Amino acid sequence: MKFSAIQKFTVLDYPGKVACIAFTPGCNMRCGFCHNPEFVLPERIKEIQGSFIDEAAFLRFLDERQGLLDGVVVSGGEPTIWQDLPAFLRKIKERGFLVKLDTNGNNPMMLEQLLEKNLVDYVAMDVKTSLEEYPKLVGATAKPEYIRKSIDLLRSAAIDYEFRTTLIKEVHTEEVLKAIQELIKGASQFFLQTFRSGHTLKACFGKCHTFSVDELETIRRSFQSSVDFVGIRN
Repeated sequence: MKFSAIQKFTVLDYPGKVACIAFTPGCNMRCGFCHNPEFVLPERIKEIQGSFIDEAAFLRFLDERQGLLDGVVVSGGEPTIWQDLPAFLRKIKERGFLVKLDTNGNNPMMLEQLLEKNLVDYVAMDVKTSLEEYPKLVGATAKPEYIRKSIDLLRSAAIDYEFRTTLIKEVHTEEVLKAIQELIKGASQFFLQTFRSGHTLKACFGKCHTFSVDELETIRRSFQSSVDFVGIRN
């Protein structure tokens, strides 16, 4: 595998752990509000591929961090589009590191394989919107039935996981929020994430708005009847 970027240290991205982040290039969605278009759009990826980090170099980096890091966050882009992901995660696990996967849930076949082979210890899955609104918000490549399947896989998995939604005032109406609540009902953790305007894949989303602190708290309380724990990430 090759990586578009590496973050050598984080205490924020893997709950309770000291980790690094490996970012994979490419994605099977086109979220207009994405803040990493350079990791998603083929034409942008082509511009930076000369600086990609190969797997051997990353594994050498991990070997040097033995005893300093607890785990590795594999993010993107969308990591599950890469067929060699299981082999790569196995090499991380063999070195004694925990693995957290960030995914959009649009490849449940890969997710199921990783769960069955015990190659992930924590999964964070984005729930972008209601199933009905997925194609409109993130593009025609999104398959609502795949999103539902991934949610079902994680709810029954014997590992830690979370669902998370980046809330945009112009997108996440009361109707959409109720649909998300029903979709993830029974989950162990759900996080509301505040939207950051500005640099986005589609310029029109750069002018969208986030919810206020009070509005986020109201939404958080509304989900408490359906999810074990509901948090807010700024």
